[in-house]
Amino acid sequence: MIVVGDTYLSDDIAEERFVCDLNRCKGACCTEGDYGAPLEEEELSILAANYEQVKPYLTTQGIRAIEEQGLYVLDGEGDFATPTVGNNQECAYGIFDAKGILKCGIEQAYLEGKINFRKPISCHLYPIRITKYDKFHAVNYHRWQICEPACQLGESLKMPIYKFLKEPLIRKYGEAWYKELVVVIEEKENAVN
Repeated sequence: MIVVGDTYLSDDIAEERFVCDLNRCKGACCTEGDYGAPLEEEELSILAANYEQVKPYLTTQGIRAIEEQGLYVLDGEGDFATPTVGNNQECAYGIFDAKGILKCGIEQAYLEGKINFRKPISCHLYPIRITKYDKFHAVNYHRWQICEPACQLGESLKMPIYKFLKEPLIRKYGEAWYKELVVVIEEKENAVN
């Protein structure tokens, strides 16, 4: 276990290798599962404030799903999530590119300078999932067979999860926290070697 401040991270974050390989998985994490992407409570008002700028990037089916279900929904565990198209198909904010890769319409609006919100932090951090408790966060690697191409690419590039996810980890916890994470991991590795 790795401890940084009030976050407890599984050793997998440092030990496992991972680099998204969208050419092989086609963005399956945005189409598979029981619900849409988990949302933090503070992201709900951000979605509401930015929806009109995001809407032009969405598919007709995605817009219809949002109009019918709302900008966000409650999942089976009572947590907020993005709505999905049809019967728990792709995320309503998802868009397919020319190669058939499902990408994020919110992120596309961000990349084109229309909004300053990149995408839900749960998406940006994937395959990390965070469970919040009263006094700490549990940060764990979510294993899923659809990410096997990412595991293979990460292994070939020797890229640990925490390095691959540097930007979203800093977005979530800050630069000082990330620097401390690196120090803790390096100290742990040096102690073993």
